[in-house]
Amino acid sequence: MRSKIGNFGGFYLRASSWAFGGPASLGLATAWLACKSLQFPAPCMQLLNEVVSASSSLPLDLIRFLDATLASDFPPIVARPTLSAYIETLCNIVNRDVKKHAMGESLQKLQSRTTTYEEQITTLREHYATLLEEDEEWISAAQVLVGVVTDASDRPVEYKLKIYIRIVRLYLEEEDSTSAETYFNRASLISHSTDDLETQLQFKLCQARMLDFNRKFVEAASRYHEISYIAALEEADRLRCLAAAITCAILAPAGPRRSRILSALFRDERSSETPHQTVLAKMFLDQTFQPTEIAEFAASLSPHQLARLPPAAVTVIEDDTTMEMGKRGPETLLDRAVMEHNILATSKVYNNITFTGLGHLLGIRPSSGESMVRTMIQQGRLCASINQVLGLVNFIGDGKAGDGVMSNVAAAATASPAPEESELLLDDMATKRWNLQIRSTLQLAEAIALRCEEMITGLVQ
Repeated sequence: MRSKIGNFGGFYLRASSWAFGGPASLGLATAWLACKSLQFPAPCMQLLNEVVSASSSLPLDLIRFLDATLASDFPPIVARPTLSAYIETLCNIVNRDVKKHAMGESLQKLQSRTTTYEEQITTLREHYATLLEEDEEWISAAQVLVGVVTDASDRPVEYKLKIYIRIVRLYLEEEDSTSAETYFNRASLISHSTDDLETQLQFKLCQARMLDFNRKFVEAASRYHEISYIAALEEADRLRCLAAAITCAILAPAGPRRSRILSALFRDERSSETPHQTVLAKMFLDQTFQPTEIAEFAASLSPHQLARLPPAAVTVIEDDTTMEMGKRGPETLLDRAVMEHNILATSKVYNNITFTGLGHLLGIRPSSGESMVRTMIQQGRLCASINQVLGLVNFIGDGKAGDGVMSNVAAAATASPAPEESELLLDDMATKRWNLQIRSTLQLAEAIALRCEEMITGLVQ
C-alpha cells in the first residue's frame, strides 16, 4: 500500500522510505518532496535542521539524509547546495566522535561522485583532515588531503601548493620522509607561484626538514639558520629554528663546510639562549668530547637523527696480528659525527697518532679508526697521511709561519690538487712543517738563553 502523505506536482512519497529514528513526519516528507518536485533547496535545509535537532541516532540519520540526496532521481541543481549545507552542519556538530564518524562515512559515499560534487567533496576533505590532524592522526589526515590534489585538476596553482605543503608537513610529523618527498618535489616545481609570505615560510621550513630527514645536515643547518632571521616569525619560533640549525650542524660530517656553518652559529648572539650552546662551543673550538658529555644532547634528538648506521667496514687484520677488541665503528649518526669531530680536533693538537691511540681516543677498534681517517682523507675533509708500516696517522700542517700544527679547515678548504701532484704536495707540506718546528724550537731555545743571561747579569750586579 502506498500512503499519500504529500503531493507536489503529482509526486508521491512512501511513508516507510523516510524515517529518521521514528515514524515518518508529514512535515518532513512534504519538505523533501518539495525539494524534488520544485527543485528548490530551502525545504531540504529545513529537513536537515529537523534531523539534527530531533534525531535520536544522529550519525545514522545523517547518512540516510546523504543517501537520499545522492539518489539518482534527486536533481543535481538542488543536491549541490544541499550537500554544502550538509557539510556545514557536520562541521558544527559538537560531539567530536559523532562528527568524525559522520565525516568519514560521508566521504566514503561521496568519493564515487567526484565529477558531480567536486567542490563539496574538497571542502569535506579539508575539514575532515583538520579534525584528524587535531587528533594527531597524521598519516590518515595526509591521505585524506592527497585526494584533494588528485581530484582538483582545475584548482589554482597556489591552492595546490598550500595543499602539497600541508601533506608534506603531516607525513613528516609521522617521520615518513619517503612519502613526504613525493609531494615536496611537486611543491618545489610550483613554489615560485605564490607571493604569500606565510606559504613561502611554510615551504622553506618543509625544505629544511626534508634536508634534515635526508641527512643533508649542512644544508639543513643553513636553511634553518636562514629562517631564524625572518622577522615575520615570532621570537620563540626563530629560536626553535636556530636550535634546529645547531643540532644539524653538530650532526654534520666534520670538515670545512661544517666549520663554516659552526662559525656562523657560534657568532650568533642568540645561540647562548639555545639548550645546546655548550656542545656548539666545544665543536667550534675543536675540543674533543667524551661519551658522557653528549648524553644530554642525544636525548633531545629526533628518531631519524638517531638512526643506526650499517656495520662499518674495517681494515682486514693479518693472521699474526693480535685480535682487536671493541666497537667496530660508529653505530649511529651522532656517534659518527662525534668521532669525526674528535679526529679533526686531534689533528689540531698532535703531529701524529698511532692507530692504537686513535682507537682508544674514539672508543673503537684501531683498524676502524684507520678506516675512518682514510675516508675523511679521501673526501677532502682531513689533511693527513697514513703510514701503515709504522701504524701512524701523520697530520699535515698548512705552512703558516709560527704554527706548529696545521689548521685542517684551512687546508681542506683549498682547491684539491691533481692526482699526480698529490704525493709531491704532501712531501712539500711535510717539509715546510718540519722546518717550522725546527725554527720554533730554536726561537724558544734562544729566548731561554737570553732569559738566563739576564738573570746572571742581575746576580752579578
